[in-house]
Formats: sequence, structure tokens, C-alpha cells
Amino acid sequence: MTAEFFSRVPELKGKRITLKRILAESAEDLKKLAESANVYKYLPTFLFEQKYDIKTVMERLYTECIDESLILGIYKDGEFCGIAEMYGLKEHINKVSVGYRLPERFWGQGIASEALGLMADYLINKAGIEIITASSMVENTGSASVLIKNGFTHVVHGVYEDWGFDEPVLVDKWIR
Repeated sequence: MTAEFFSRVPELKGKRITLKRILAESAEDLKKLAESANVYKYLPTFLFEQKYDIKTVMERLYTECIDESLILGIYKDGEFCGIAEMYGLKEHINKVSVGYRLPERFWGQGIASEALGLMADYLINKAGIEIITASSMVENTGSASVLIKNGFTHVVHGVYEDWGFDEPVLVDKWIR
């Protein structure tokens, strides 16, 4: 299931947004997202983004990275407005983790909530996933709100995790 799960890049259409393969013309927007200090304080860019220049990231996103995660662009009216990620597949228990990241100018518009809903629907109804998990930094109340709106249950509060920052951070754990 791992190879099959991560080898298919779906296109998920919602009422206002579409999750799909990140388009080459979105490279500069992805770079700005990866470099945003306000986004970074809540969720560090995944190491792939920091490892290479943006041209290399775009070339390898659906080859090198696809073995461990599936990263989709979030598009609204054709404009790149963030990423949605499915990662950490545990085949033996049909579990996947999810995450999302939007530039500041798209915060508070319901885009993350719709993206999470599209991912959950796809994972449960199309991919046969039974357990979806997510983590959010304790102080990221906006992300907690998105998870609650999408039927996630808060299961652990304030545990330390290594998120790629200099020090471990306090996170909450969620499950659906």
C-alpha cells in the first residue's frame, strides 16, 4: 500500500479550493511560504524545502519526497494559497498523519478547514485509511480550531516533540 498510496497524486476539489500537484508556476509562492517567519514560528518548513533551492525542490517534490509524504498545493481560483500534506503512513493500522500550511494572508478564511476536510474525505473514503492523526503547537489556537471543525478529537495536551527547531516544542495530539 505504501508505494501505491504515495505514488498517486490526487486532485481533490472542494467548494472553494482544489488540492492538487504543486504547479511549476507556484515555485516562488512556495519559496515565500517556506521563508515566512510567521508561518515558521508555528510550523517549521519540512526539511526538503530547506535542503535545496526552490528549482530543485520543484523538480524532486514528486519523486524523492513521494516515498514518505504526499504534498499537495492548495489552490483557490487558480492562486496558490498553501500546502496540504499526508505523511507517516502506518500500513499495519491504516493510519496517516496530516498537516497544512498557509501564508498569513490566507489565515482565517476557512481555507485550512476546507483543505483538511478534503484530505480526511479522501483518506477515509478513497484510500481506506481508518485513523488520521495531526499535531499542533499548543499556542496555535487557529490550527486547533481547524482540527475541531473537522471532527478531530484532542487526545494529548502539551507533549514535547522535535519539530526541527533548536529546542523541542510543546504540541497537542489529535485523532479522527
